[in-house]
Amino acid sequence: MATETTDNQSEIQTENQPENPAEIPETGPVAVKTKVTTGKLSAQELIRAFEAEQLKSELPEIYVGDTVKVGVRIREGNKERVQPYEGVVIAKRHGGLNETITVRRIFQGIGVERVFMLHSPQVASVKVERRGKVRRAKLFYLRDRVGKATRVKQRFDR
Repeated sequence: MATETTDNQSEIQTENQPENPAEIPETGPVAVKTKVTTGKLSAQELIRAFEAEQLKSELPEIYVGDTVKVGVRIREGNKERVQPYEGVVIAKRHGGLNETITVRRIFQGIGVERVFMLHSPQVASVKVERRGKVRRAKLFYLRDRVGKATRVKQRFDR
């Protein structure tokens, strides 16, 4: 009886496969998310798989000195809206899922800095408004400057 089911399964498999390879329809590149379900996964593999799902793919190239507009999701009661926050990127830290940028702007004459986790669900969008020409990895010296001295030259080659 076991041999009969094995024979039936092999018959079923051969019926579903086309005899002529030309009969296989050609489709373009298709993005398919595959989940690996092989027995037990180690803790590191589980964390790596979870982080890969959380990564955003549509983020632009952001450099220190760029002026960016970050759309921040704000919840007020049961309503949700996106509030733009525009300023100069003065620092980038970490990498992967933990990547953060520090954005500085002047609001009513006072310097305000916010740190954004780029792959966070609270960050709705990031748009680069203009590229900055700088020679430092961190622009903390802008904190000591006032008025027009806080401006960063524009870069046109990127």
